Amino acid sequence: MTKKKVVLAYSGGLDTSVAIKWLQEKYNLEVVTLAVDLGQPGDLDAIKQKALLIGAKESYVIDAKKEFIKEFILPALKANAVYEGKYPLATALARPLIAKHLVEIANKSGADFVAHGSTGKGNDQVRFEVSIASLDPSIKVIAPIREWSMSRDESMQYAEKHGIPVPTTKKSPYSTDENLWGRSCECGVLEDPAKEPPEDAYSWTKSPLKASDKPEYVVIEFTEGSPVGLNGKQIDTMNLIKTLNELGGKHRVGRVDMVENRLVGIKSREIYECPAAVILIQAHRELEALTLERDLAHFKLLLEHKYAELIYYGQWYSPLKEALDSFMEKTQKKVTGKVKMKLYKGSNFVVERESKESLYDFSLATYEAADAFSQDSAKGFIELFGLPLKVWAKRQRKGKGKGRG
Repeated sequence: MTKKKVVLAYSGGLDTSVAIKWLQEKYNLEVVTLAVDLGQPGDLDAIKQKALLIGAKESYVIDAKKEFIKEFILPALKANAVYEGKYPLATALARPLIAKHLVEIANKSGADFVAHGSTGKGNDQVRFEVSIASLDPSIKVIAPIREWSMSRDESMQYAEKHGIPVPTTKKSPYSTDENLWGRSCECGVLEDPAKEPPEDAYSWTKSPLKASDKPEYVVIEFTEGSPVGLNGKQIDTMNLIKTLNELGGKHRVGRVDMVENRLVGIKSREIYECPAAVILIQAHRELEALTLERDLAHFKLLLEHKYAELIYYGQWYSPLKEALDSFMEKTQKKVTGKVKMKLYKGSNFVVERESKESLYDFSLATYEAADAFSQDSAKGFIELFGLPLKVWAKRQRKGKGKGRG
């Protein structure tokens, strides 16, 4: 009798490496692994071979970096998507893309199941499973870690017992996730929000004590909301992001230490490193401030909050997210120009911005002799603008007067 198959989202780390053997023992399934290249470090060919060594029947590696940038990062950048004002959503953006390829490989290989390495208290389980259900509701999902409820120490013991090589040790207990848009780090001492993160929790950014003593300026060019140039040279988005990650890391830009509200209802302390994301979102916001009409800019800000929530909550493939994409894309038609950033000791300041689509009118803004603003018009404007409140105030005073006697 032919065994049924499961396609496992595989990173080569502790949890998914242990999951290969566990799925075989628990469910008697043939395991097919899938590693998706989103710009994370490591040798994915070696990860593929590792999966086969542990016991996977087949192992796939897909280079999805360009797809990640075009279909996920750029839409999020145009929406200035940041969860709770801090987190640029690097991991959250990656999950629906991985889910898409899981479904495609499952259909290709005839698998009835897909599996992921997310825990029962995290956000990723929701992101994977909601995305999978949105793409193919007929596929069943197995979540090994949610079922086995092993601690990380127990998982390491299981790996040792079965001869499974894993990078995690008791001396380095962090759980990390990396892609082009950022790096996350949790577990270990980081679980105590009252303790300062040790420097070994960071990988992309230098310590403030070792950050460059000289500020560095970068000029980012945008066309219709997408970054297309750096320091006067045209550059593809992938290399632009990589370059800004390196430059930002050198100046300690992009460190985020936050207590965030997870979708499942608990608070967690998370460490993120996202230099390029922080720099680009700040630059993009400033260019929008120059080019978007006031009501549009203010309304877009309201929708940005919802857009970020949809990503964080795993609703990338929802009808609302699709509709918001159309709105965001429409707002970007005039977001073209250049922004100059100053990187220094963990800060990234916008110091210059220019655009042919700018709505900034010097003759209206200046207080000098070139002032063309009609100050005589202000009195009438204030009278009309404040008229509703004036009428309301008179009625209130009249009402209070009736009560005196």
